[in-house]
Amino acid sequence: MSNLLEIRGLSKTYGSGANSLEVLSGIDLDLQTGTTTALVGASGAGKSTLMHLLGALDRPTAGSVSFRGENIFKKNERQLAAFRNRSIGFVFQFHHLLPEFTALENVMMPALIARVPRADAVAMAQSLLMDVGLGQRMTHRPGELSGGEQQRVAIARALALEPELLLADEPTGNLDMKTSDSIHAMLAELQFKKKLTLVVVTHNERLAAAMGTTIHLLDGKIEKTT
Repeated sequence: MSNLLEIRGLSKTYGSGANSLEVLSGIDLDLQTGTTTALVGASGAGKSTLMHLLGALDRPTAGSVSFRGENIFKKNERQLAAFRNRSIGFVFQFHHLLPEFTALENVMMPALIARVPRADAVAMAQSLLMDVGLGQRMTHRPGELSGGEQQRVAIARALALEPELLLADEPTGNLDMKTSDSIHAMLAELQFKKKLTLVVVTHNERLAAAMGTTIHLLDGKIEKTT
């Protein structure tokens, strides 16, 4: 199995001089294609910062993130944005759906931004909403959906352009246990079906236990891997 991501010496410091704060320090990590990984640790351990760097939402102070052998931070901002749009799907604790659009239109959005023909974007979005169990809710707006249904729409939207890497930051942190479990099961099914590389930041022990690997972060460093 090949590595999708190779992280070497990854560090992130905010501020400078006496006001500097090192959030990540010298992270080395390989993530193989098609695997599932949980990032766990106390608040402030660096989990979300690491995920933001893996997703090229921020640039490191030092070190590299290579995606299929290419250091992504050698790209300029325009190239980096195109890379994110095509290769990475993001799911956050809060779904960030556009309230004035239907579930179908929200899922179509990344494809339309990428200039996919509208008919193809519609077909893709319909298929993904079926995959997440919302075939009967396509024309509903976010305000007409439950919290769990909104998160399902967000997951479908994250998969719109068939990314290889899905990054989920506390995807069930705002949901009750029963709904969380259904989202966990759906993520597992989608990961297997679509051969995704899945990385999840979570405080949920049940979700972490379902991942193939758990990386424990402490004070910006990898404490252990289980």
